[in-house]
Amino acid sequence: MALTGALLLTSAPNASADQVRDAQWPLSVYGAENVWKTSQGAGVTVAVIDTGVDASQPDLTGQVLSGKDFTGAGDPHEDSVGHGTAMASLIAGHGHGANGSAGVMGLAPKAKILPVRVSATRGVDETDGKIDTAGWTAGVRYAVEQGASVINLSLNDSTAYPGSKAAKAIEYAQAHDVVVVSSAGNDAGTVNYPAALPGVVAVSAVDKALTPWSKSNTGKVTVAAPGVEVVRVDPTTDSGYSVTDGTSGSSAYVSAIVALLRSKYPDLTAGQIINRLIKSASFLNNKGRTAPDKELGYGIARPGTALRMDIPKGSKEGPLAQSAPSTSTNSGAATDDNDSSTQAKKKKKSSSGNILLIAGIAAAVVVVGIVFALLRNRRNGGSGGHGSGGGTSPHGTGTPAQPSTGYQHYPNSAPNQGYPAPPGQSPQNPNPYAQQPPQQGQ
Repeated sequence: MALTGALLLTSAPNASADQVRDAQWPLSVYGAENVWKTSQGAGVTVAVIDTGVDASQPDLTGQVLSGKDFTGAGDPHEDSVGHGTAMASLIAGHGHGANGSAGVMGLAPKAKILPVRVSATRGVDETDGKIDTAGWTAGVRYAVEQGASVINLSLNDSTAYPGSKAAKAIEYAQAHDVVVVSSAGNDAGTVNYPAALPGVVAVSAVDKALTPWSKSNTGKVTVAAPGVEVVRVDPTTDSGYSVTDGTSGSSAYVSAIVALLRSKYPDLTAGQIINRLIKSASFLNNKGRTAPDKELGYGIARPGTALRMDIPKGSKEGPLAQSAPSTSTNSGAATDDNDSSTQAKKKKKSSSGNILLIAGIAAAVVVVGIVFALLRNRRNGGSGGHGSGGGTSPHGTGTPAQPSTGYQHYPNSAPNQGYPAPPGQSPQNPNPYAQQPPQQGQ
C-alpha cells in the first residue's frame, strides 16, 4: 500500500538491483548472513493476508503458493496495489541474478508465502484506507485450514474489536497454534485493531538508529522492528522497487523472524515461539526503558538472539495468552490445549468433591457427638448443665472459605499497561520481562 513517506527508489529503467540489496539496512542490522546459518525458514508457510502477491516477480519466483482470492476477482497472484507483494518480499524474497545477489532478500528466504487476497483501497494499514473485513476474516480461517503457522496482518481495521467476528477468527487461528502478527499503525495514535487484540504480536517501527519511528502507534506494543526507509519489491513502479516507511514492513520482518523460529523449533507451540521472540528482544540504543514500553513493547526483535539464546520453553500458552473466559472452545482449539484445560476442570471438580465429602464426614461426626452427649445427659437425669445446648455447632467455628481471587487484574493490570500476566505469574509481580536480556548482538 502507499505508505506515508513512500518514495520510489528510482524510476530509471536501468536501475541497478545491487543498489537495492545495498539499501536493505535491516539485513545488516540483523546480521542476516549469520542468522541464515541457523535458520532460513524452510518448511514454514506464512500467510500474507493483503492485496495479493505477484508471484511473477523475480525476487519471489517459486516462493508463492496458490492461495485464494476473496475479492471476487479470482486471482490471488494479482496485486494492483503492490502492498501484499512488498510484504511477501520482506518475508521470503530470495533475490535474483548470480547466487541471488541482486534484488530484495527476505529475512526468511526459504519460507513459503500463502497469498490471501482481500479488497482494500489505498493503504490497508493507513487510517484512511478501507479493507473488506469479511474478506480478511474469512482469509484468516482459510490460512489456518491451509496449514499456515504464521499469519501476517499488515493492516488496520477498527471493526476488529474484541468479540467481533474478526476477533473470533483470530482466536480460531491462535487455538490452532498459529502465530498472528500485525502492524501497530502509522498515525501516532494508539495501537489499532487487530494488533491490539489479545495474543496478537503487535509490531511498531524503528529507524536506522533503532529509535522509535515518530508516526508509529503506541500502547500495547509487543515488539519493534525496522520500518523506516525500508526497500521492498513494488510491482507498481517502473523499477519494481520502492522505499517506504511504516509498521507494515515492521510486521513483515517480525513474521519472518517467527518463520525462522518455527523452522528451527518445530516442536514449540505458538505461545512458546512468542515467548522466545519476547525474551530475546532488547532495547538496543534505547537505554532507560522498562518493558513493556509503550513504543517498543518488550524491545526490538532480534532474530539471531531469538534463535540461539538459551530460553526455557515456558507455558504452551505463552506470555500473551488470553484469560480463560475469552478463549472460544467452539473455534477448534488445539487438542493439547483443550486436553489440559479439560484435565484442569476435572481436577477442580474432583477437588471440590473431596472438600464436600470431608465436610460431610466432619458434620456427621459432630452430629454423632451431639447425640451421644444428649443420651449421656439423659442417663445422668438431666443434670450436669452440658446436656442442653452444650454441643458443638454442626457448622463448625472456622471462617468461611474465601473465594479465590485468582488474577484480579488479569488481563488488564494497570502496572503492566494492559498486558496480560503470563499464566502462573503472580499478580504481585506482573512483569517477568522487566529484566533486559544480555546485549549479545542481533
